[in-house]
Parts: sequence; structure tokens; C-alpha cells
Amino acid sequence: MRPVPGSDAERAGVRRVTPADTELRARGVVHSVIVTTLPAGVARAVPALRIGPIEIWPPIVLAPMSGVTNRTMRALYKPFGFGLTVTEFVSSNALQYGSKRTMEMIDQHGVERPVSTQLWGNDPAIMALAAKLVRECGADIVDINFGCPAPKVTKTEGGSACLRDVDRCEAIMKAVVDAVNCPVTMKMRLGWTEQSMVFVEVAKRAQSAGVRAITLHARTAKQFYKGNADWSKIAELKRAVDIPVIGNGDLADPHDAMRRMRESGVDAVMLGRATLGNPWLVSRLRALMEGREPDAVPNAPDRLRFAVHHYCVMVDEWGEARAAPQMRKHLGYYLKGFAGASALRERLMRTETAEETLAILHATIEALESRAGELAVA
Repeated sequence: MRPVPGSDAERAGVRRVTPADTELRARGVVHSVIVTTLPAGVARAVPALRIGPIEIWPPIVLAPMSGVTNRTMRALYKPFGFGLTVTEFVSSNALQYGSKRTMEMIDQHGVERPVSTQLWGNDPAIMALAAKLVRECGADIVDINFGCPAPKVTKTEGGSACLRDVDRCEAIMKAVVDAVNCPVTMKMRLGWTEQSMVFVEVAKRAQSAGVRAITLHARTAKQFYKGNADWSKIAELKRAVDIPVIGNGDLADPHDAMRRMRESGVDAVMLGRATLGNPWLVSRLRALMEGREPDAVPNAPDRLRFAVHHYCVMVDEWGEARAAPQMRKHLGYYLKGFAGASALRERLMRTETAEETLAILHATIEALESRAGELAVA
């Protein structure tokens, strides 16, 4: 894996803007969220997030999601308003072997920077080596995963399982901080169970170790994604440490995200599953952070146009054989809330080629627009 080159023209795999991209922007599907600086004369409703020397605006972070937040998705979603994007979480053990698939997980376009690369593992020395590698490959920030509750991770004492051994957590954090010349952050859950909530202790040790920011998903590992995220615990953590705290969990509405941010006092919010098929959640939250009224969510045809754009970019970059299966779940998210979505989803799950899938999507867009036109005439 080569380090990320400095020149935009040399960045590997960056897709050029096409007429289709221009059409999407003209229709408002990508619209003003392409602008990455605050408009002149507009006051920020919240301050920027600062992680070490890196200023992040807006203070909205894309959550690491396995099999989802690859370089393509990060580059597509960044313009909607993410100030910081995070890679899929990567095994520190797997990085030792440098397989093509593993290295692709930490690859970047460059357009989605700043990028945080998230690592998981249970061995301080191996985590330190992995941190050095991802830093050499272009990571602006190295993030430590103490939050993933998935059995494939916790069965090897990685992710949220580390919270069962606070001393091990501290050793990993110290090793990673000492290994790299960039900010190190950490994401965690409240604890392994409700009877063993160690988030404040781990956070204080993180601060002492030199970790520059903490993200808290306000559930325990055993909860997975059940129940509600306890934002009172995020507020408690914010009061307990001096470094930035990023709140995560149950943020599916921009106004609610702003309310939780203000009530808890956090420095930023992290959005994950709620953005899948709905990147406009990010642009609407960004508008509120800039003191503006959010735009309406695009209509159904334009949402599907962006889904088509996402599909085509994935096929261009990864090839049809790899992209098509991955995009089935994304299309399911884009179809949420559509009339007749269930039947359409069934049809799309049975398609065998990209051509067949895109034909169904284009026909659906035409049908939706035709129906809207008929209603307008009536």
C-alpha cells in the first residue's frame, strides 16, 4: 500500500466528474453541500471540533461501519457535510499480512480527508505496528476501537471486549500514542454490561495516555443496538474529561442531534446507520450548525437518482462482481419510505446484473415522475 500522493491528479482511483454528476447537482441531489467552507457572513451555531492540530468543520463525524465505509462511500458522502470520515474498522492482526482486501479497507481517494483510520486488536505491540502502517498510508488520525460488539471481533478480545480489562485498554492506548506522529482518538461503549460500566475510568486513562478525543456510543456491548442510547452518560463523560467528546447513538433527525449536542455539551456528533440511504440527514444537520434552515429532503425520484449515481460509481471502482452484492443493501436503504418499496426491493434482490438493476431503477424514476406530473395536472 503506497502512501497517499500529494497531488489531486495523482490520487489513485479518483473518479472524474461526469455529466451525470453535473445533472445530479443541478437537480439539487448533491446541491449546495458540495461547498465545504462556511458562507461569508454566516455565524456558526456551534464551534468547530479540534483534534490536536486538526480543525474539523462541521463537527459531524462519519461512523466506521464494516463493509460500508470504504473509500467510495466516504468520497460520495463527504460533500454532504461530514467534517471527518472514518474507515471501516480494520484488524491490526490482518494488517501484518498486507493482503489486498485488507489494504483496500484503509485506502483513500484523498477527497474525503481528513480521514481517521480505525484499528481493533488486543495486543499493544501489534496495535502500535498497525498504527505506524496506517499513518504511513495516509491516515490523518488513528482511532482505537473499544466499541464494536460483533462476535467476530469480541471473540478475540478485541473491540468492546477490551473494556473487560481496563489495564489492557490503557496499554493499547499508550502504545499507539507513542507509535505515531498524528492525533490518536478512541471510540468505546459504556462497558461490557450494565453492571460493569467503565467508560469514565477508561476515558480518564485515555486522556492521561495522550489520546486527543473520545467517541462514546451510549450503549453497553451486550446491548448491541437494542434499547435506547443513554445520552445522560455522554453528558457525564463530557463533564469528566477535558479532551473533546463525540456523542454517538440514535441520531436520526437533525433537530434532535442539535438538541442532544447542546444538552450534553459534546464537541461533535458521530452519525452512522441513520445516514445509509439518507446522506441528506448530514446536509440538514450541517445547515443547522451554520444557523440556516435545512433544505427539504429531495423527492423520491431525486433520491433514486443519487442511488443510481452511488451504484454506478461503485461498479466503476470495484467492478460489477464485487459492487453489485454490496449495493443491494444500500439500495434497500435508499428505498426506505417509498410507496411500494417492499415489492421493488424484492425485484432488486433478484437481479443478476448491474444493467438489469439500473433498468429497474430508471423505470421506477420515470414512473414516479409521470405519477407526479399526473397529480399536478389533476
